[in-house]
Amino acid sequence: MKFGTSGLRGLSVDLKGRASALYATAFGKYLLQTGKAQTGDVILIGRDFRDSSPEISGNCAGALASLGFRIFDCGNVPTPALALYGLESNAACLMITGSHIPADRNGIKFYRPDGEIDKSDEAAITALAGEIERSGEAVVHDPAETQEREAICRQLFFERNAALLPQGALSGLKIGVYQHSTVARDLLVDVLAHYGAEVTPLGRSESFIPVDTEAVSDETIALMKRWVADHKFDAIVSTDGDGDRPLVADETGTPLRGDLLGLVAANFLGAGTVVTPVTSNSGIEAAGSFAVRRTRVGSPFVISGMEEAVAAGGDHVMGFEANGGLLTGTPFDINGRNVRALPTRDCFIPMLAILSLSAIRREPLSAISASYHLPFAAADRLENFPVETSAALMAHLRASAENLSAFLQPIGEVAAKSDIDGLRVTLSDGGIIHFRPSGNAPEMRCYVESKSETAALDLLKAGLGRIKEWAGAR
Repeated sequence: MKFGTSGLRGLSVDLKGRASALYATAFGKYLLQTGKAQTGDVILIGRDFRDSSPEISGNCAGALASLGFRIFDCGNVPTPALALYGLESNAACLMITGSHIPADRNGIKFYRPDGEIDKSDEAAITALAGEIERSGEAVVHDPAETQEREAICRQLFFERNAALLPQGALSGLKIGVYQHSTVARDLLVDVLAHYGAEVTPLGRSESFIPVDTEAVSDETIALMKRWVADHKFDAIVSTDGDGDRPLVADETGTPLRGDLLGLVAANFLGAGTVVTPVTSNSGIEAAGSFAVRRTRVGSPFVISGMEEAVAAGGDHVMGFEANGGLLTGTPFDINGRNVRALPTRDCFIPMLAILSLSAIRREPLSAISASYHLPFAAADRLENFPVETSAALMAHLRASAENLSAFLQPIGEVAAKSDIDGLRVTLSDGGIIHFRPSGNAPEMRCYVESKSETAALDLLKAGLGRIKEWAGAR
């Protein structure tokens, strides 16, 4: 088991056993020991549609009930919906999800009553889990009695999103919703239809499909291109498995980058400070009137950055990740309504922001995207790439300037580099290439920027090629 950029991750077969109950027990004890919760308090549990999620959810419920907590089962709901319900009811939460990764893996996202756990919480929970293991303490993981709360959780999240735009704001737009196996699939249809869009559900699946909104697969792009050709959609929208990362494709079926969606949302909200990781587009600083803070990759780092901005006197503070997931660190006045802060990734505001902008301007999404004049960017990953190999590569590149220069010699000359998270290199021609191992999966990611789409794709192909060559030569 390992905490990554957002939550605990591991093999589904392991989490279906004692491991999930162990970490749920550690989380419950941490809440009690720190005074963040008391015996008899409610803990909310939600889950995605993976085959393993119900069993893992049951394990966690049993472990927490054995500590004296009352369990509300929120069923299959988006992560931001569960987090909102937790904040509104002052309850801790567990979301059983592996997000976008394949179904043979799963995970748990933990929330204190006041929001998502941070890195210090992760370290404390991990330490407690280790102490429990070493002591040989019995860990209960039999299913416990729960109270159903799915309808309340869904309705609360719908009401939040149904008040963000004026009535009829999306009238005239034809929007496809790629439902696949995301827990947000029905809420997406309901919210978009509420604003007057003509909505067509697509591709609903009862088997789990891992959709990565940051590295959209060729198969998913081909599906969306076929659907827009067949239905003449203005857009297709979707999310990852737990509904906290947006996927928006334009009228050609081409996915829009998540950081563009975050940028549009920042302007929609009238943000004063934007917190975003180093992997987000380098053009963001020049694209708005807000201050920008850069962080490492992962929602805990973005949340920490938002907290620092608020502590420094910042107002209208929000954040977003390169995958498009948006977080708010302060309340915002939206459509004449004060909307509470939701400091966890949310996919709905970014989608609604860019769709409403298209409706207001009466311009296609491709034109909206082009109007921001961001550097061309691309990203992809090598899956099933051993963690040990990733670590060895990063150690080699960081060991000396000569190593890095030799590695990139077939691609370009190093002009500058940043080591905030992974290794981000600016080349002499102005291009950017960023190597970063995934924080929660056996994957090696590569992000690039260049002066044209063709150059960006060529740079991405070259970067991934060099990683493969290096790994193959070991």
